[in-house]
Parts: sequence; C-alpha cells; structure tokens
Amino acid sequence: MSAAMNAVGGAAGTAVAVLLSLVSAAGYALAAVAQSRLASASAGGRGALRRLLARPQWWWAVGLNAAGALAHVAALHYGPLTLVQPLGALTLVAALPIGAYGAHRRVSRIEWRGALWTLAGLVGLVAVTGPVAPDEVLDLRETLIVTAATLLLIALLVSRQRSGDRKRGRGLGHATASGVASAVGSALTQTLTAALARDLPGGPADGLTGWWQTALLAVLIAAFAVGGLLLSQAAYRGGLAAPLAVVNLSNPAAAAVIGVALLGETFRAGVWGWAVAAVAALVAARGVVLLTTGPSPRLAPQPGPVPTPRGPTPPAQPSARPTDQPSARPTAGPLAPPIGTALDEPALLAVPDGLKAPDPLPEPAR
Repeated sequence: MSAAMNAVGGAAGTAVAVLLSLVSAAGYALAAVAQSRLASASAGGRGALRRLLARPQWWWAVGLNAAGALAHVAALHYGPLTLVQPLGALTLVAALPIGAYGAHRRVSRIEWRGALWTLAGLVGLVAVTGPVAPDEVLDLRETLIVTAATLLLIALLVSRQRSGDRKRGRGLGHATASGVASAVGSALTQTLTAALARDLPGGPADGLTGWWQTALLAVLIAAFAVGGLLLSQAAYRGGLAAPLAVVNLSNPAAAAVIGVALLGETFRAGVWGWAVAAVAALVAARGVVLLTTGPSPRLAPQPGPVPTPRGPTPPAQPSARPTDQPSARPTAGPLAPPIGTALDEPALLAVPDGLKAPDPLPEPAR
C-alpha cells in the first residue's frame, strides 16, 4: 500500500515538475520576444539604457524573466535535474512561433530545423552533465578567479563584436556573454546558498562565515544577473532565434566548465560521456548555423509615406511659341499659317469670313 502511494506521489511530483517547467519555458520565451521587439524598435547610441529603463515593456520583460526563473526553481523542487533542465530548452521552440506571430509571418522550415538541431544538442549536453553535490561549492579564492576570468571573457566578446559589421555576429557575441554571465551567477548563487546554510543553527562551522564575504557574493550575483539581462537585450538586436539558442547553449556549457575545472565534476559515463558531449556540441552548433541563416523574427514594418525618388530633375518642356520655331512667314495672328505648312495651299490662304473686307456699296442710281 505504501509503495503504491509513493508511486502515485512520485508521479504527481513529476507531473507538477513538468507543468512548472513548461510555465518556466513560456515565461522565458515571452520575455525573449519582448526584449527582441524592444531591441528592434529602439535605437542605440548614448542614452539608450536610460530610454530602455523608461519603457514599461522592458519591466514586463524583466518580470517575465523573474517568473520563469522562479518556476524553474520550483520545478527543481518537485522533479530531478535530468528532467527539468532539458525541458527548459523548450524556450527556443516556444519563442519561434511567438516571435513569428508578432512579426506577422510564419516560421520557416530552416528555423524549425535549426531549433530541433539546437534542442537535440542541448538535451544531449545536459544529459551527460553530472549534478553538483551539495558540499561542492566555490570558495572565496575560486570565486574571485571565476569572477575575474568571466569579466575578462565578457569584455573580450563585447569588444570584438563591436568592431563587426554584421548585426547577427554582434548578436551571437553578446548572447555568448549573456549565457556565461548567467551561468556564473548561478554558480555564485549556489555558493551563497551553501554559505547561508552553514551559518544557520546546527550547520557546519566552515565555509564563508564572514558578513563581508556574503555581501560580496550578493553584489556579484546581482551584477552578473543584471549584466546577463542587458547583454541578452543587446544580443536581440540581431534577431531572436539564433541569439536565444546561443544563450541557452552557453549557459550550461559555462556551468559544465566551472564544474569540471573547479568542483571536481565530470561527465556521466566517463570517456563516453565526453564523446557524447562533443557530439552534442556539434549538433547544437549545426542548429545555430541554421538559425543564423534563416529570417530573424522582427517587428513588421509600419506603413509610411512613399519616399520621393532622388535623381536629376527632368528639364521643363519648352512652350510652343511661334517665335521659337523657324517660320517661312514672320507674321503673327490668326492669319498666320500653322508652322511647317506649305504656303501654296489655297485652303490655308483663305481669309476667314469674319475678317473679310465689306462688299463695296452699290452705286446710287442716276
């Protein structure tokens, strides 16, 4: 009886986790579409951030991102990481039709193929990534090293993409930086959570127990969260599908690098896990290439006045004056024949009736 109840409870928890994962993917997708529309409608330059913060649509996008993050955390409470994390990749699949609907067009076959390739690669990458043990967190020295390396990488990506000419290239560079910043923020959040747990009554005495270390972690987490959001906003200037795919790929990839390099993690199945991760990365890269070549879902162009064609002004037509053309008779008036008419035509030499001289008066009778 108890086994049956546990099975029912486990199935219910799995269903709740799937439902919350779908809600999280929808929230992230709506936020990405809103950010993409803001990026297409707003201009860059000085004061762009101030104008962006003054728009209510931006704060709607921030709220949708926060709602997606909370739903994702709640899904992890009810379901395992191996189930919840791959379902988060549905953000890309949900964002494509939503963005296409906002741009008044259909999703192309290339975009669907690119989304499926990217989704398959992302699921394969997450499937072989081992979860972090509760006690395996970054210490203060590792936190500072990761922060410095991440800031250097973000600066390199942003500076290189600013010099590019293609908007899609700039979008992918900023998208990579956004995913890396979000991954580092997640790793630091886990460290902060572990530090606060150690400070609770009954917790271990080791770890980050100083208040200034906790405050430093909180500041870094906030900085990486805001930076990742602003970098994704800049990435969507080059479109929606390809930058969103790169954000979803670079986030788990950067988290895997941190876990393997600093937390002693490894891919599942040993050498085969590394091979699966490499193949999954190639599959995802193929999907990103397809999404880059496909049309980007942007705002539909608004009707406006028809532009006046530029070019040389056509010369004015000369007025048809008898004096501008050569004439055999330099006479003017109604008695002058039309230009180019022969003078020996009797019908043209006839004088109109109204201009004839009156007939002579008859002679008086004698």
